[in-house]
Amino acid sequence: MNKYKPLILVGLVLTGFILFASAYIVDETEQVVITQFGKAVGEPVKTPGLKFKVPFIQKANYFPKNLQEWDGDPGQVPTKDKTFIWVDTFARWKIVDPVKYFQTVNNMVSALGRLDDIIDPAMRNFLTSFRLVESVRNSDRPMDTFEGIGDSDKAEGTIYSQYRIKVGRSEITKRIMAQAQPKLKPFGIELVDVKIKRINYVEKVRDAVYGRMIAERSQIAEKFRAEGKGEASNIRGDKEKDLQRIKSEAYKAAEEIKGKADAEATAIYAASYGADPEFYSFLKTLEVYKSTLDKSSSLVLSTDSDFMKYFKGIKQK
Repeated sequence: MNKYKPLILVGLVLTGFILFASAYIVDETEQVVITQFGKAVGEPVKTPGLKFKVPFIQKANYFPKNLQEWDGDPGQVPTKDKTFIWVDTFARWKIVDPVKYFQTVNNMVSALGRLDDIIDPAMRNFLTSFRLVESVRNSDRPMDTFEGIGDSDKAEGTIYSQYRIKVGRSEITKRIMAQAQPKLKPFGIELVDVKIKRINYVEKVRDAVYGRMIAERSQIAEKFRAEGKGEASNIRGDKEKDLQRIKSEAYKAAEEIKGKADAEATAIYAASYGADPEFYSFLKTLEVYKSTLDKSSSLVLSTDSDFMKYFKGIKQK
């Protein structure tokens, strides 16, 4: 029995080595293509867990199953309105057919190279087909800068019409993805999403564009200022009209009150003085003396004048 122990031990070691060589583990984020003598055999393994293959003959090739990142190189692109811009795009993709992927690109470096060759031309093709504003904005929503602009200002050829959106940035990226996806299918790759990360003017045209933007905003600001001044003039005119109306109505009311008061006073005076006309005449004459005679007054009157009648007969003591 003892003489068979080395053989049993060797058998166990060989068995363990064969099992170890035939077993492989698939992670949840991985998928495996089994190859035999360099050619894919069987269906790709996409479920996680412990798997087995023929040892030494077959090989497990691992590929990622989750989303992968593609980051394009920023490049200079001319838009339809002859504006040169720097565009930086990125995309998300995944391997949906690992067998095709293994047979064509086989590795991540080659796959990224294929994405460069397909997505970059599609991006340039669409960006050069539309105006710059189409690549910047998603919809034709009202812009704060143009609030209050009338319909006549929105006609073709005006400043506002230059910013009207017909396609938009989201639709452009959808079209880029729609053009690129069929070209990636033979490589077992599915393009999940394409986005424009950043858009910027090239340095040569940046100052000119900023100057034009300032001029456009200044023109709009002047229009708003003119409308504001006109509205202010209307408000001031209405204020002056209301003020004159209020003054006129107040003066009319005051004169009516004065007239009524004078009439009542006259009636009271007439009733009072009518009781003794001689005394009334005496008081009125004294008021005239007070208002006309002072130290510097000189009068030449006839002795028969009624003006000094109340001084007649007064004897000095």
